[in-house]
Amino acid sequence: MNEFCHCLEKGADALGLSLSPDQTVLLAAHARQLQLWNAKMNLTAITDIQLVAYKHFVDALAAARFLDRSARIMDIGSGAGFPAVPMKVIRPDFDITMVDAVRKKVSFLNHVVRTLKLANIRALHARVEDLVKDPGHFQMYDAVTARGFADLGKLAALAGPMLVSGGRIYALKGAHALEEITPELATQFHITHKSYTLPFVDAQRFVVILEAL
Repeated sequence: MNEFCHCLEKGADALGLSLSPDQTVLLAAHARQLQLWNAKMNLTAITDIQLVAYKHFVDALAAARFLDRSARIMDIGSGAGFPAVPMKVIRPDFDITMVDAVRKKVSFLNHVVRTLKLANIRALHARVEDLVKDPGHFQMYDAVTARGFADLGKLAALAGPMLVSGGRIYALKGAHALEEITPELATQFHITHKSYTLPFVDAQRFVVILEAL
């Protein structure tokens, strides 16, 4: 994991982020479990450890900078734990529910939470559209995050009912993110965006923030 840690720290430093030794250890433990489980099941197509560090972990850390307050968060389509797990590591004040419809991914996520001994984060095997009917989730979250889950219109329709009044959707997107902002969405949400370049892989990224009007 030395190479992973080197890339992680280099990427974080390029973004102006400072990781503590404990945080680096936790993120490396997540990466190690991802390697082990990915050998048995398809959690990520990215296997090069440098690219795992930059495209998964550093990207999640970069996006987490734009969540500016303590929050109860639902992360939709968490997959192998991005952005939720790295976000939790650097923002322990967050309370995070990860949701994924694929049972093996949820098993992996709960294993990571136990391995890293993280508190106030859990993974739920469910479809988001079914959680609308659950009073434990309907209008219960300050924020919803999603990375590469769906186009903005579909994400807004699924995530909107989960938010408390004044809640926000944070959509982590690639270079063409702004093309997904439709006139209809602009009548329903106050939409802002933050952009950044993912260091050392020269990839353009956006966090599109939707706040209900």
